[in-house]
Amino acid sequence: MKKAKKPDIRPEGWGWPVGFPAVRGEVPLTAADMLGRWVWLARIRRPQGRRGEVLAELLTDFPQKFAERRRLWLLRESAEPRPIELNGFWLHKGGVVLHFAGVESITDAEALAGQIVAIPREERAPAQPDEIHIADLIGCTVIDVAGAAPRVVGEIENVERPQGSAPILLVRGARGEVLIPLVQNYLRRLDLEARRVEMALPEGLAELNA
Repeated sequence: MKKAKKPDIRPEGWGWPVGFPAVRGEVPLTAADMLGRWVWLARIRRPQGRRGEVLAELLTDFPQKFAERRRLWLLRESAEPRPIELNGFWLHKGGVVLHFAGVESITDAEALAGQIVAIPREERAPAQPDEIHIADLIGCTVIDVAGAAPRVVGEIENVERPQGSAPILLVRGARGEVLIPLVQNYLRRLDLEARRVEMALPEGLAELNA
């Protein structure tokens, strides 16, 4: 019997330029909205320079695609999404410096600290049949199938992406948060429609940091 091919774990990418939807009268974002409806590209940290530039932490593996976008969105919890025009960018010490239209001073830049730079989810690059986008895992239930009987570990609340290593699933279990590396060796079956991720976890991993 031919072994089923495991899906490729693809980090979030950009959607190709297809225009921006009208977002008029949006209700303030909840934390779930920020994860579920948007693709995060960067997190603004602090001002960089004196003309309104900001230094941001990269949350995408495709920073070169900033060159293909002029209009982005700024997100923060309990506020409406804010469309903003990107005037320029450059990579800097593992991060990215962004300069937005209308942000012309250090004071303006300071007001953006902590906000997320994003695009609507429908504009991201489509995944191939054997690939998945990491953000689609939010809200899925992790099932450990390594033992004799399947065991529910918990629900995926977030996905961290440490530089140079595998993504980490932040799973809310019965006894607290469980951190699980998202690697092909553990993954056994993924059913996004059923919101179910089956993994064969090493003994004790689910209890290690719960």
